[in-house]
Amino acid sequence: MSSSSTRRWRTMKKLRSLWVKIALGFVLVALLAVGLVGVLANRATTQQFQVYISQGRQMRASRLAPEFADYYARTGSWAGVEAWMADLNAQPMGGRGQGRGPGMLAGIGATPDRLLLAGPGGEVLADSLGRLTGETLSEQELDFGVPVAVDGQQVGTLLITAPTDVHQTLEAQFIQDVNRSLWLAGLLAVAVALLGGLLLARQLTAPLRALTDAAQRLAVGKGQTDGVDSVPQVQVRSQDEIGELGQAFNQMASSLAHQETLRRNLMADIAHELRTPLSVIRSDVEALLDGVYEPSLENLASLHQESLLLSRLVDDLRALAQAEAGQLRLEREATDLSALLERVLAGFECTTDSQSQALCLDLPPDLPPVEADPQRVRQVVANLVSNAQRHAAGAGQIRISALPRGESVQVSVSDNGPGISPSDLPHVFDRFWRGSSSRAEGSGLGLAIARELVRAHGGEIWVESTPGQGATFHFTLPQAQRD
Repeated sequence: MSSSSTRRWRTMKKLRSLWVKIALGFVLVALLAVGLVGVLANRATTQQFQVYISQGRQMRASRLAPEFADYYARTGSWAGVEAWMADLNAQPMGGRGQGRGPGMLAGIGATPDRLLLAGPGGEVLADSLGRLTGETLSEQELDFGVPVAVDGQQVGTLLITAPTDVHQTLEAQFIQDVNRSLWLAGLLAVAVALLGGLLLARQLTAPLRALTDAAQRLAVGKGQTDGVDSVPQVQVRSQDEIGELGQAFNQMASSLAHQETLRRNLMADIAHELRTPLSVIRSDVEALLDGVYEPSLENLASLHQESLLLSRLVDDLRALAQAEAGQLRLEREATDLSALLERVLAGFECTTDSQSQALCLDLPPDLPPVEADPQRVRQVVANLVSNAQRHAAGAGQIRISALPRGESVQVSVSDNGPGISPSDLPHVFDRFWRGSSSRAEGSGLGLAIARELVRAHGGEIWVESTPGQGATFHFTLPQAQRD
């Protein structure tokens, strides 16, 4: 890839980065907000400015209306009013006179605005600019005027308007000043939004970049083969959604590393478990072929026993894989759990020899039936009893009990063996785990299979143990629905 292509690719990558998008989003929102506020403020200001100007002119017209009424009362008509009004409007805005002389008119009436006097019928009698004299105003236009009344009778309407060019100039200047202020405020708001957006985007994307880096290191396998302590982790600095994402990633990375360790241990354990019976079978077969052993029933029975062990191990692995994948088929039916437990115990040899364990069954008379696959439940109970026999004391006791618990039935298998250490409790249901005190006994799949079978029934399985006081395994099964 050429240097120009590399620079172009890096530029496009930066533009596609999340922090750039967030910053641009802040700027866009700020621009939209400022633009919308500017438009609304401009319209509102223009309208209010016009209302203000109109109200001011009406107030001035109200102050001038008595002077026009006095003029009409003195002359008896509006004859000559246009010249009088022009003289009034031309007076400079200055001192206030006394009484109703020209000085008073100058103080009140001197204004650059345009004066209109309309008669009772709306015809324009006088115009300070001399343009509308003789024309008729509409009712809407007359509504902006102030009535001129003499002796309780309206003799005219006084209107004050601005010359068109002057009004537009003042309004445009005012709106221009307002718009300039809005532009300055908008630019300042956009600059603040851009700065805040950049800082916030950096702050938001920093943990995401760290998370991406850790995910990439996890994707290439770093930490999965070096132990749990070297698993890529991210530093969680907040308790918000990003912090929760970081915690979830750390848990996922640790879980993946743990699963990878279990997978390697599984492969090693499977190879170890398969190697022993295969080695025995191969050596015995070679001895038979070489004539060292004779093909007697005893030697053939030994080969058969090893083949059964190998077949059972393969069947256990297959059942465990199906259960973990959710592909295990269950033939559910209403099952008499009391009768099932009695049949399971009948399959185990019960002796009264002082060196053998005693199996005891403790069941209530009204134990409700369960909705389960009888064959799979027998396998669970048999695995738990076999595990108890291996770990119980030589002359110990194994007790199987069951009690209804809400909508489920809880089955318990207890022994009085040495118990399980607290450090081993989290691993008792792991595949090929046999415990530190009995590593050489069993295949280590029985409890893992029991857990998956119970889960497939929708139940739960757990263990309680105190070192030196034995262990108790519990599992639940759903009660059968009563008709």
